[in-house]
Amino acid sequence: MTNILGISAGFHDAAISVIDRKGDILFAGHSERYSGIKNDPTVDPELVHEANQLGYNHVAVYERPWMHNIQKLYSGQRPFAPWTTRGFIRKHLKQSNFSFSTSSHSHHLSHAAAGFQTSPFSEAAVVVIDAIGELDTISIYHASYDSKGRARYQCRWRQRYPHSIGLFYSAITKSVGLKPQEDEYITMGMAAYGTDSGQAHLEQAVVADADEIIFKQNLHIGFDDDQWKDIKPENLAAAAQSTVEKLIMTVMRRAKELVPSNNLVYMGGVALNCVANTRLEQLYDCVWIMPNPGDAGSSLGAAALVYEKQLNWHDAYLGHNIKGDYPVEEVLQELLTTGIVGVASGRAEFGPRALGNRSLLADPRGSDIKDRVNEIKRRQKFRPFAPIVLEEHYSENFKGPANPYMQFTSCCTNRDLYPAICHVDGTSRVQTVPNDNSGVRQLLEAWYAQTGCPMLLNTSLNIRGEPMVNNRSDADRFEKLYNVRVFS
Repeated sequence: MTNILGISAGFHDAAISVIDRKGDILFAGHSERYSGIKNDPTVDPELVHEANQLGYNHVAVYERPWMHNIQKLYSGQRPFAPWTTRGFIRKHLKQSNFSFSTSSHSHHLSHAAAGFQTSPFSEAAVVVIDAIGELDTISIYHASYDSKGRARYQCRWRQRYPHSIGLFYSAITKSVGLKPQEDEYITMGMAAYGTDSGQAHLEQAVVADADEIIFKQNLHIGFDDDQWKDIKPENLAAAAQSTVEKLIMTVMRRAKELVPSNNLVYMGGVALNCVANTRLEQLYDCVWIMPNPGDAGSSLGAAALVYEKQLNWHDAYLGHNIKGDYPVEEVLQELLTTGIVGVASGRAEFGPRALGNRSLLADPRGSDIKDRVNEIKRRQKFRPFAPIVLEEHYSENFKGPANPYMQFTSCCTNRDLYPAICHVDGTSRVQTVPNDNSGVRQLLEAWYAQTGCPMLLNTSLNIRGEPMVNNRSDADRFEKLYNVRVFS
């Protein structure tokens, strides 16, 4: 065996990745998809079993346990046990019955490696922004490959706990009545319904130094909610979104000065804020955000640091495999008949967004479709849905950066034609599909041939409060509970 297993666990959204010595990503999966527990911080035995089928002779741990405990002590929290890398691995990989060497790796450096070593770049500025990683909350690296093809990282700047853009946004998420460390994406959607006229007041109240990203208080414990009692939640969300965008762009301008590159790799949980991401093209010609930029994705980053060289990135379909051909004809007929259908086929997406293999799909043209899908998923009515579109038809329907992983927002230029995939501000978080002969591509082509519509509404196939469907048994449960056909 010559494979490397990377593991992220003990914090939130545990995950395992396996790569081989050729740089191929053999597997990458989330623990929550196996246990059914949203953002499960522990490693589910079934996930370990699936990884064990591939074998490995080295285990790379994302985050150094001893540094994590130092951060816990520093922030006044109780440290977790065990203290050692080997003990951490024994705790989470109990079923492994073969020998392996071990290593543990910096939180932010693992984020950086998961991004840079999956990117198409030979050199880049790498920016990591999250809530907290060991003691870092922001870091800027210059990344490149040496003459032997080994990735090298030079840290040019960092900010430390408790000064954190991620913790600020999580604190706001709690203040608007949502769940921190989980519902930040809902806060982002809520912001479009408010006005950011209070942005200057919010920044003045919270930020001590916007240039150095220094906050006036430790936001790990959140805000005193009375502080915002006279502000409508949607207005507070809008002001916070504008503040976060300003702070992110401050970091990006610093990165541009410290690392004179036209290539940007952006990682960390804050990189999931697709509204803010849309502004990155103001500074960089080429931007790469690995589709799983948060902690789960850094299971791949830890393994990448051991491998050292560029990984062979093809797509995000890296998880559990539901075998069989993509059910193009069945899905098409159900869409033409009912307008809504589920798909659970092929390998599960690695990352928080469904990209067609674990998706609930719908006709984007109907005026009632958005409400029907929100009712099925038991979601707040204000929340938007994303379109999945044939790549060659993107520019005739949207303005903004095109992306195959829903990482940016675009302005929909045909809002009246496709009301179900437009947010209240006229934007859409678009997934483009290239001419790659994938099952998703074949479905979109068949749908376009039948209807003249080049896109579908696409949202994750999951029961509210639970992770995305992983296997056929999960799909059957979804089908029974919501009376929506799910094809594999």
